[in-house]
Amino acid sequence: MDQMKWHQASSEQLLQALGVHREEGLTEEEAASRQTRFGHNELSEGERISPITLFLNQFKDFMVLVLAGATLVSGILGEYLDAITIIAIITLNAVLGFIQEFRAERSLHALKQMSAPTANVLRNKQVRSVPASELVPGDIVLLESGDRVPADIRWIEANSCYAEESALTGESVPVGKHAKPIDKEDIPLGDMKNIGFMGTMVTRGSGKGVVIRTGMDTEMGKIADLIENTESMETPLQHRLEQLGKILIIVALLVTVVVVAAGIMHGQPTMTMFLAGVSLAVAAIPEGLPAIVTIALALGVQRMIKRKAIVRKLPSVETLGCASVICSDKTGTLTQNKMTVTRIWTGGRSLEVGGEGFEPTGQITELGKQLDLKHDQSLRRVLQISALCNNATLIESYPTEQLAAPSERKKGKNGKQTAGKEQEELRPIWDIKGDPTEGALVVLAAKLGMTPQSLSAVYERVGEISFDSDRKRMSVIVKHQGGRLALVKGAPDVLLERCSYALWDGKVVPFTATLKQKALAANEAMAKQALRVLGLAYREMKPSEDAENESAVESQLVFAGLAGMIDPPRREAREAIAICRRAGIKTVMITGDHQLTAEAIANQLGIIPRGGLTMSGVQLAMMDDDALDKVVDNAYVYARVSPEHKLRIVKALQRKGHVVAMTGDGVNDAPAIKAADIGIAMGKTGTDVTKEASSLILSDDNFATIVAAIEEGRGIYENIRKFIRYLLASNVGEILVMFLAMILGLPLPLVPIQILWVNLVTDGLPAMALGVDQPEKDLMEHRPRSAKESIFSRRLGWKIISRGILIGVCTLIAFWLTWSTDPDSAAQLTKAQSVAFATLVLAQLIHVFDCRSSRSIFHRNFLQNRYLVLAVASSVVLLLGVLYIEPLQPIFKTVPLNFRDWAITFVMAGIPTFLMGIGSVLSGKKSGRPSGANPAFTSNRRAA
Repeated sequence: MDQMKWHQASSEQLLQALGVHREEGLTEEEAASRQTRFGHNELSEGERISPITLFLNQFKDFMVLVLAGATLVSGILGEYLDAITIIAIITLNAVLGFIQEFRAERSLHALKQMSAPTANVLRNKQVRSVPASELVPGDIVLLESGDRVPADIRWIEANSCYAEESALTGESVPVGKHAKPIDKEDIPLGDMKNIGFMGTMVTRGSGKGVVIRTGMDTEMGKIADLIENTESMETPLQHRLEQLGKILIIVALLVTVVVVAAGIMHGQPTMTMFLAGVSLAVAAIPEGLPAIVTIALALGVQRMIKRKAIVRKLPSVETLGCASVICSDKTGTLTQNKMTVTRIWTGGRSLEVGGEGFEPTGQITELGKQLDLKHDQSLRRVLQISALCNNATLIESYPTEQLAAPSERKKGKNGKQTAGKEQEELRPIWDIKGDPTEGALVVLAAKLGMTPQSLSAVYERVGEISFDSDRKRMSVIVKHQGGRLALVKGAPDVLLERCSYALWDGKVVPFTATLKQKALAANEAMAKQALRVLGLAYREMKPSEDAENESAVESQLVFAGLAGMIDPPRREAREAIAICRRAGIKTVMITGDHQLTAEAIANQLGIIPRGGLTMSGVQLAMMDDDALDKVVDNAYVYARVSPEHKLRIVKALQRKGHVVAMTGDGVNDAPAIKAADIGIAMGKTGTDVTKEASSLILSDDNFATIVAAIEEGRGIYENIRKFIRYLLASNVGEILVMFLAMILGLPLPLVPIQILWVNLVTDGLPAMALGVDQPEKDLMEHRPRSAKESIFSRRLGWKIISRGILIGVCTLIAFWLTWSTDPDSAAQLTKAQSVAFATLVLAQLIHVFDCRSSRSIFHRNFLQNRYLVLAVASSVVLLLGVLYIEPLQPIFKTVPLNFRDWAITFVMAGIPTFLMGIGSVLSGKKSGRPSGANPAFTSNRRAA
């Protein structure tokens, strides 16, 4: 039974294989027996991790262990404030990580909510309502419009039945269902018209189906299994910070051992050197780095919220910055998910229809000339049929904030209500209730003032012959001026065969073979543009005719015209894709929709370059991973694909070295979204499952918002590089001044408390301010950095080391110039240490302005980042407090400085930045942009 191709079997074969009678259903005993065998009709969530375990897992990170060691050392030294601060940092990161992972664990729970709670099932010859979880293979379920399909079923009866499957297959319109076998071996889910899938919705008609798969064996269950077994990728930032943490701890230990050994060899007290060594080790590890990264990411999140992007996982903000491919669903992401009539063919004329979405505004033109409905009989008849042969409703509503009391609406100066424009401010929201295809026709007619409501007084509906997937047409009978009219719409190939006349230039003429050929050619031309085409016809009925006789009613028709519709691209999507191309980011469309439709939309949006490939799910299924890897870089559109295919595409791109962003709104997108480096869900149309699996949610469902998010991601990464440059150069300077002093046999230039103070205060505030620095204007004019790029690439490592050496050497010189005037005096040593302390702090504070860009400091506006100015000013005030407030002097081992001391301090503190600035000007380099080959960038540049 498990190996049967359910879509190929006839109803009789199906019922026989499942051991059930069409009119009796299963017995309760048999149902209970099968439930023991097949289990409950539920989606498994696997072994769930308890919240406590999730929280404790956050402390396994290597950098967290390093910080824990720093906490212990600070406690040993008696620096309890430092220890408390580090503990707070560790706790903050643990809480944020816990929240992210806890949300991810809810993905499968959200998926379970899509299954129906109850089902109407035939058992023991009676229809009864049972919990959907109790359904078993062989159960016969009855479904009506509005019901959610409770399991995977094979339809055995379908009465004008349509199902909404866009969340599963990507199909943009409800799919007609039938009970006939399909004589094909392997077909995509979207083409299985005789199968109903768990979680989809019946939107029209009714039917009866036999359950063929339950629980995790259903198509929805397969998606649940993919989500459960798909691991989220570690972000480049997480990987870089982990590498950095390991390097720093090794360097810190080596340097500490050397410094302590050298000091003891030169006669320094052992305990003093031990404390100095431990302080140096703590200083070498920038324990504020994770906190500053978190703060930078969090502030970036706030900016992204203002730009309609909601971040669920902090590291994903940075990951966006190196995204090289965006894999996007079509329906509802690149398109509006609003079927719209864009072309009419009537009387041999091709007419264009303007307007957007469901809003009933827009002109109908011929060769750019607006048509007058009063003098165009053919067009008027097309619109009448569109409005009346229809069961959809156009709904007008207003946002709550627009319906606020007048006193709460926008006020002018002095708090007075603005007049005159109040009505203009009220903009309605238009939506469709009913079938999207019928909705498109209602909107078409409403654009020229023809609504079912306005026509009902003249055209009274007295009968209807429903649409059927076998007949492929629908008829409505109306009373008009004492007679009756039959208004018909349907598939053009079917409808044209039933037409004997045509409305041509406002006159009814015989529908000759020549005219019929023209209509067929027009239909074919529209279809090639990926338009969904409906034929429209009518006829006047005789008083004696039987309205129930469908073959008579729908014969001898007058052909009125054709209406071509499509789910149009989002207006802003084309520009967003062009920006992505300039930024070196490749856009790939992945959809469950038909290949012709996908290609047409992709071409309109500028996705497919010259020579770009379009692939179908059938082609994809025939390829192994090696074959897919060979073509994936040149493929831009994938049509008629399954959830498993989407996952394979994402993984193939990742194997080729791409950082992949996957967008979508349907359940079918969730596994690929979770597997991608960054998953992006639609906020308005996205399912709960997709949102829970994602890292980023677009609150406006706007593809263009992705561009804003990528820009923020790139800016945040550059800011992280800025404060890493600042922090590590400062740490190198601190280590070097101590190291050189010990090697040269000099006294300690800095005491342990001064090292810890610099590490906690002077490093922290300016670094945080760098984290909110404004990005450079040309950020989106460069290709993304490679995911393999070291955080120290683009000469950052050289800048850190060279600046650190200069800071360390200049600090030591300042110490020596002061100490050497009286080397035997303890008071002079304290002053020299105070000068070294002040020099180190000021050198770092000057350096922070040089970290804002790769440009020379002489070409920079110092006041542009007011947070940085405030942070530097605060650090200077704190430095002066430590030097001049008497109660603090014995704690920090400092003394006040005189004019000569400050002269030495300022000169030595300024030399590193001066020399680096001169070097930058002389070299004329601005080496701050990503380098290295990027396949997405190369191919997209060719496309441009």
